[in-house]
Amino acid sequence: MSIDPLKLTPEQIHEKLAELLRQGMGARPAAEAPTGEGTEEVEETLEVAEEPFAFAFKPKDITQHLDRFVIRQDEAKKVLSIAVCDHYNHAREARRLREENPDAVIEYAKQNVLLVGPTGVGKTYLVKHVADLIGVPFVKADATKFSETGYVGGDVEDLVRELLQKADGDIALAEHGIIYIDEIDKIASSANGSGRDVSGRGVQTTLLKLMEETEVTARNPMDLQGQIKAAFEMQRNGGESARETINTRHILFIVSGAFDKLDEQVRRRMKQSRLGFGAEPAAFEAEENLLRETTTADFVNYGMEPEFIGRLPVRVVCDPLSAGDLFEILKRSEGSIIRQYERAFRAYGVEVFFEDGALRRIAERAEGERTGARGLLTVCERLLRDFKYELPDSGVSSFTVDEALVGGPAAALRALLESGHAEKERALLGIVAEFAGRFRDQHDLAIRFEPDAAEALVALAVAGGTGVRELCEARFKDYQFGLQLIRKNSGRTEFVLPLRAVEDPDGLLSEWVVESYRHVRANEAGSPASP
Repeated sequence: MSIDPLKLTPEQIHEKLAELLRQGMGARPAAEAPTGEGTEEVEETLEVAEEPFAFAFKPKDITQHLDRFVIRQDEAKKVLSIAVCDHYNHAREARRLREENPDAVIEYAKQNVLLVGPTGVGKTYLVKHVADLIGVPFVKADATKFSETGYVGGDVEDLVRELLQKADGDIALAEHGIIYIDEIDKIASSANGSGRDVSGRGVQTTLLKLMEETEVTARNPMDLQGQIKAAFEMQRNGGESARETINTRHILFIVSGAFDKLDEQVRRRMKQSRLGFGAEPAAFEAEENLLRETTTADFVNYGMEPEFIGRLPVRVVCDPLSAGDLFEILKRSEGSIIRQYERAFRAYGVEVFFEDGALRRIAERAEGERTGARGLLTVCERLLRDFKYELPDSGVSSFTVDEALVGGPAAALRALLESGHAEKERALLGIVAEFAGRFRDQHDLAIRFEPDAAEALVALAVAGGTGVRELCEARFKDYQFGLQLIRKNSGRTEFVLPLRAVEDPDGLLSEWVVESYRHVRANEAGSPASP
């Protein structure tokens, strides 16, 4: 009976590994282990002689890069740029100092970042493009999928292992990556009723160790396949193994969350602090103003562990997006979904253009979705879904999204399809004329279709789901031989094909051939042929 490796205890796993090593490979004698020069070679390969990546950016460099993709959030861009530069400049300097003096003690408080703000305001986008710019691996995860080790859920240490995968196994590069965890507010402990459940405290504690400095094994201890592979590698190397741990000292952690109702908590706290004789009431007009007054105590009262929130010294609030901001995202951002729709329609052979008035209407509707920039995709998909379905092969080669289309998409689509049908028919009639021209060039025989004959060919092709060119070639495949015979008999080189040529091509050709032989006999008899 097969054994499910996921149900094995750690003790059973070790027993299985020992058994595999004994039975499958046998113990390798100690005398066979590499020594001398071989050992030195192994040690040399473990040294990292080069910088994992080059970092020479200044805060304004990063901010200017982010401006290309993220609209607004100026304060978040500034804070994040400074924190990133400080972090990686320290990592570079610490490396230099350790090379000069391996025993040097280098003190540094890591500037992990907390981004607070509603969904869809660009938090993930900010972090992703920072990682892209500086060239480090980037891992994103939602805090809700993690739990304490031993419980159902993902192991938080897998985030570090995923960095190693993104770095293609380059441990030095992985140790300078960025880990971004969204929805961090969902692991607030439930003591105050704001959090998910009590296990969130354990997740915070586990994350706390990673955010400081710890060694994470490159392979998950509960991954039986990975452990077997590691054991085989050790056996092949005579007991030596490659570096198998990842140090989190220089991994930058950035977390974010909406922290729903945190503003209400801040409002209550500030109201209480202003109670008393002579106190002046405080007025706050917007939620983001309140969130900027958030203190560490507010986060602790929300359900975050003091030690955990203390490891996030850099905190910044992202602003909600207005309709004007959403319009700017559509219009100016290099990551605008408008580019996505242009590519999607172009794949169907249709060019789409967007007018500013339409973009403003789309932005206004997206603001009502209350999901930030994500609402833009919701609105555009609802608006243009039927256009994607109907326009391919409709004859429409281009269309413009204007205010009239946004206001009445169904009517706009009907008008497009009607014009597209006429445009498509003109294009197909052009193919009929092209066939006639190619026939003349190839066989030195001029043919021309009467209008009703050409229209009949187009109708047959559309109804049968075949190409007009293919239909013409099939229907008139014998005409080159018949017409050449007629030319030989009568000298005729130009032919007008009527509707009957489409309905009964072989019958009409036979009659024409017979008529040409009458012409020959008439000439032989010395009298003109009958018409």
